[in-house]
Amino acid sequence: MTTNFNKLHNELRNCCICKDRFFATATMHEPRPVAWFSKGARILIAGQAPGMRVYDSGRPFTDPSGDRLRDWMGLSDSEFYDQNSIAIVPMAFCFPGYNEKGADLAPPKICADTWRAPVLEVLPNIQLTLLVGGYAQKYHLGTAAKGGVTQTVMAWRDHAPDVFALPHPSWRNTGWIKKNPWFETELLPALKSRIAKVLSDDEFNAD
Repeated sequence: MTTNFNKLHNELRNCCICKDRFFATATMHEPRPVAWFSKGARILIAGQAPGMRVYDSGRPFTDPSGDRLRDWMGLSDSEFYDQNSIAIVPMAFCFPGYNEKGADLAPPKICADTWRAPVLEVLPNIQLTLLVGGYAQKYHLGTAAKGGVTQTVMAWRDHAPDVFALPHPSWRNTGWIKKNPWFETELLPALKSRIAKVLSDDEFNAD
């Protein structure tokens, strides 16, 4: 598996299938896949796509959204970025770019079609999956996510404790969080408890 894992990781980091697509955006940027995972990871964060700050840093969630997500998970920076524990596998590995109005473009579907199944195949130890935002929820939950992000997150108990659906941690969703206090009082405590259990699993750590 090591050979296959390394081969896949290198191929992904050098992927340029969206080069023409990105050049046609308002940002006209080069592909820069952000591959952040190790085969020993136990928690999978399935997000949307890197933003401009992540494109510049080459490290996922190096922005205010990342600060909020780490707070939701109850993890320090060092814990969050430990690839032996946490895999960050978004629906698109590159920054999709902005349109002419400066709005974020959607993750190119070709990225998930090309890379998602192969990457998940080399992550055999995942015990907990966080579905961050509508794109990941629709991909992983299918028809169970057809009611939209709010309905999907409200039904978090239907998928817990192995899967938690979350809204995007963007500060644009601060109003949503205030309108849905159960998210902080009910879902987040359960999520933090599950994360702590997965990361402290003695039986797993003994292998």
